[in-house]
Amino acid sequence: MGRLAIIGGSGFASMPELEIIEEQHAQTPWGAPSAPLMKGRLGGAEVLFLPRHGQGHSLPPHRVNYRANIQALHDAGADLIVGLGAVGGITPSYGPLTICVPQHIIDYTHGREASFHGDSGTEVVHVDFSWPYDAGLRQALLQAAGATSISVVDGGTYAVTQGPRLETAAEIRRLERDGCDIVGMTAMPEAVLARELGIRYATLAFVVNWAAGKSDSEIGMDEIVANIAHCGEDVMRLLATVAASPPAIS
Repeated sequence: MGRLAIIGGSGFASMPELEIIEEQHAQTPWGAPSAPLMKGRLGGAEVLFLPRHGQGHSLPPHRVNYRANIQALHDAGADLIVGLGAVGGITPSYGPLTICVPQHIIDYTHGREASFHGDSGTEVVHVDFSWPYDAGLRQALLQAAGATSISVVDGGTYAVTQGPRLETAAEIRRLERDGCDIVGMTAMPEAVLARELGIRYATLAFVVNWAAGKSDSEIGMDEIVANIAHCGEDVMRLLATVAASPPAIS
């Protein structure tokens, strides 16, 4: 079985359900990760945990050191990563409080360090990224949903925007024309960096608001915070189930 790491997003800067065994202050060639790595037990299974935005949610999406985060988890022995993501819903099947396991990504970010290769003096490496999410880990999340009777949408396309501002209604209309179902700010370059290091990666996304222009009201942080809390228990049950029986590493 593989060693599972969880990257916590908005609303998951900590995991009270995690029994912490050890705190690791990692250093990498790319600098320090967002926060110390937490080694602990979730539902009796050993996992690694890293809050993407730092302790206290102090790092906006475009300032996260994604390379240091993924390298630190790799060095700590992670074979599998589930990245949590609070997202906006674009298409009708992805309304607020929907939990989903997306299958595709369209990357609209810019200026982020998106590879471990290609810096001065290093070899350029091109990884196949046709299918950005690992099929086995996606299936494990979906099977966990079935085992826990939690409703989860299988599939969809995640639009990754730069942030930290939310999108305009016109931008969301463009994303929908491009075929996107949900919109967030953190799946890239996280997913491709994991691919470069041979770590199997999937996103577990939870919809916390309709995207801009998809409802009659403005997007409010009170709504987002409340919906994150509403999804939290189901997200933790899914993670604990996957941690107890992660997919095998071939």
